[in-house]
Amino acid sequence: MTNVTQLDRTDRRILTILQKNGRIANVDLAREVNLTPTPCLERVRRLEKDGYILQYVALLDPVKANAALCAYIEVQLNNTTTASIKAFNQQMLALDEVQECQMVAGGFDYLIKIRVADMQHYQRFLGEKLSTIEGVSQTHTYVVIEDVKSVTAIKL
Repeated sequence: MTNVTQLDRTDRRILTILQKNGRIANVDLAREVNLTPTPCLERVRRLEKDGYILQYVALLDPVKANAALCAYIEVQLNNTTTASIKAFNQQMLALDEVQECQMVAGGFDYLIKIRVADMQHYQRFLGEKLSTIEGVSQTHTYVVIEDVKSVTAIKL
């Protein structure tokens, strides 16, 4: 299995540009990386096939999408048996408000990122969804006041 450090400079440049603008025309991308369009497209297709590019997405304005409130929630489970973890993971996949869910090491078990319309929606999410999941023993919420830095690109 190769990693990004084993790619050549042109492949890394293609990935950097596509992370900033996934809709860039192949002709423009080729020009930026000093290739002709056909070899450029072949490289992009290879990077897709090799799993470097997982998907192309559109990033929405959370306010316009009625998801202005962002919060991070620490979740502690009663126990961390394989069955408990698997059950919790399945529940997280089913919740539309959950944008990210990571199992972490430290003083709690999971860190989840949610986006909801407002505090009332957050209250319903916490009371009617998250706290009703079997095995959740404790949560701590951190509401985002200001988005100082939010990037999706990975530095190559």
